[in-house]
Order: sequence, then C-alpha cells, then structure tokens
Amino acid sequence: MDIDAANQTAVEQMMSARPMLTGLAPAREVIRGMKDNLILHAGPPIGWPRMSGPLRGGVIGALLFEGLAKDEKAAIRMAEAGEIEFAPCHHYQTVGPMAGVTSASMEVYVIENPTQGNKAFSNLNEGYGKVLRYGAYSPEVLKKLHWMNDTLGSILKAALAESQGIDLRALLAEALHMGDEGHNRNKAASLLYLKQLAPLVARVAKDPGLEAEVLQFLGDNALSVLNPVMAACKAMADAAHGVAGSTIVSAMARNGTDFGIRVSGLGEAWFTAPADIPRGLYFPGFTSEDANPDIGDSTITETAGIGGFAMAAAPAIVAFVSGSPQDATNATLEMYEITVAEHRHFTIPALDFRGTPTGIDIRKVVELGITPRVNTGIAHKDPGVGQVGAGLVRPPKEIFEQALIAYAEKYGL
Repeated sequence: MDIDAANQTAVEQMMSARPMLTGLAPAREVIRGMKDNLILHAGPPIGWPRMSGPLRGGVIGALLFEGLAKDEKAAIRMAEAGEIEFAPCHHYQTVGPMAGVTSASMEVYVIENPTQGNKAFSNLNEGYGKVLRYGAYSPEVLKKLHWMNDTLGSILKAALAESQGIDLRALLAEALHMGDEGHNRNKAASLLYLKQLAPLVARVAKDPGLEAEVLQFLGDNALSVLNPVMAACKAMADAAHGVAGSTIVSAMARNGTDFGIRVSGLGEAWFTAPADIPRGLYFPGFTSEDANPDIGDSTITETAGIGGFAMAAAPAIVAFVSGSPQDATNATLEMYEITVAEHRHFTIPALDFRGTPTGIDIRKVVELGITPRVNTGIAHKDPGVGQVGAGLVRPPKEIFEQALIAYAEKYGL
C-alpha cells in the first residue's frame, strides 16, 4: 500500500477541481433524494433528542417556513413524533453554514465541477445576527427567508442563467490576494461576487427598485458569497473522496453536539467526538456562558485548504475572531505540518505566494498532536436567539485517532 501515492492522487483531484456556480433551483428539484419531510442539517448524523439548541431552532424555523407546522409547538411535536426525517447535508452533496438547515422548497446554489463531473449545493446566506442558521425563527427571520427565496432567488436564478457560470476557484484565488481567508472573512470575495452579478442582475430585473433592493442586500452582506464558496469547497473535497488507501480528510463538520470527519480512503464512515465551544470575541451582552458548542459545515473550507489554513492572507480577521496578525500567520504555518501539499491556485502574498496548506493527513495529525485550526461563528446555546460572537476552535484529537485505527483495520496494517 503506497499511502503517499494515494494521498497525492486525492489532493491532486482536490486541487484540479474547478467549481463553477451555474444556477439556482429549489432543493427538491436538484438534490437527489430530497423530499418534503426531509430536513438536511450540518455536521455528522444526529437525531432530534441529541440536537443542540441552535440546530433545533433551525429545524423549527424550516418547518414554519415550509408551512409544515403552524407554530413552534407543532414543529416540536412533529420532530418528536418522528414525522420529520433528518440527514446530514453531506449525505446529499450539500453544505450549510452553522445549523445548515435545508428544506425542500429552499432555493439552493448549484455548483458544477466539470473536471471530475460532480455537483454540490448550498442554500442562500441571510447575513449576520438573528438568522435561521444560528437557530432563530422569529417572524422577521421567516419574512426575510421568504423574501430571499421568492424575490432574491428568482432574480439570482435569472441572472445566473444569463452567465457562462461563475468560476469560484478563480474568485477565491483573487480574494486571498485581497485580504480574505474564505471562511469568516469574505469581504473581498463578496464584492467580487457582486461585481460579477451586478450587470447580470441589471439585465434581468424589470423594476429599478427591485434591482436596487437585490444589489443592496448582496452588497450589505459581507457573507453573501460564503454559501456558494462552501459548496465550491464541497465539490473540491468530494473530488478527493473515495481514493483507496488515502488518509486525506475529505470532510469536517459539526452539528452543535458532535464534531465529525470523513476520510478519503474510508468510505462513508464518520468519526465523531463532542464538539468544543469556540474561543473568541462576543457581541455586547453575551459571554462564553451563552455559547453553544461548535456548529456548521463551514469547516469544509479548511478541508479544501482555505479558511483557518489561509489566515496568513487575512491578518484583519483577528479583529473579528480574536488574536493578533502574527497569530494569523502562525496558524497557517502550523497547518503546513499536517498537510501533504501546497495549493496551486490558492496562494498567500505575505508568504511569498506560497500555496495554502492543503490535504489534511490523519497520520500527521496523530503523530504530531496538531489538530486543524478552524475559524467559526458562535451560536447561542438556546434556540431562537441567534449569533453571539465569532472565534477559533479545533476538532477533538480523538476523531483522528479513531480514523487512523479504522484505517489500519481496513487495510490490514
């Protein structure tokens, strides 16, 4: 078994993937196996009894959004009675930030990777604060979701139909040269995204007021590109999955209770352990006592070589997640120790255009005792509240140890 060769194959497939944003469609129309009573969520598999507060809040909000439940109590009764099915977004080629909740009628971005022929999906981004992905489901949250689905979604769908697709790998590469890291800081990438969308929106919007409303919403949201970026990273990571003998991590995800990983050469198995509470900066009026353990699929960005792995490109991010600019550089330098390649397309000017550390090797994580660094938002532990801060977190070491033992058993080592 030539593990290094298998890993080079996996990481080459990850780097050669070229995710293109090609359209928008209701989840039930493009996500294979999606159905009306199925709710997709972030992280590894979990049932209602073990779900965290923000994930439960996201589920309640999705059932209200879909009209499947008339109020909070009815939504909870449906979940408790087993009337709703739950599955990880990752099982359906999908990713979602924080709670990651995706339901059948939600519009999702469609990402196509022509290099390997796979697709990935993600829902629309609501912005910061009191939003569904952080477990909020008040009337104003639902009102925004309906506007996004019906108005914003229809405009973006028509706009993308006028394009030849948006090359998200190229967009990310440029954003890294403009101070982003692709996970918690997407200010440059969101503006690049708006730059490409604006003339298309102007072409398809029949009403100047509607055109202004859509462009204003996208321009005011520094995370507008995060969801298609996550889907792009999912497409890249999936391209690296399923390589026999590979010890490369192909997914990292959290559901607010457990942190889980998948490994390229270990099929569809998840390796999980309790998620930690992030360390970071809190919004006024909140402290770590309010925080839920880490949650979300957005660690797919680190899996693909950006996010916390590219912090050296984004020194200003420390004003949001805590630390110093030198800490950001040190974070990237440390991640070279546990990866097998430097990305050809994602480079960091401050490190003499060195490629970002790419391809987490479970052997190196266990041998060196260094776990991946992750940038993340912080959700309130109670459903219905929303975001309370942002910070840094690491996966538990046990999941990499579990994966390495499973690898040794599978391959007879």
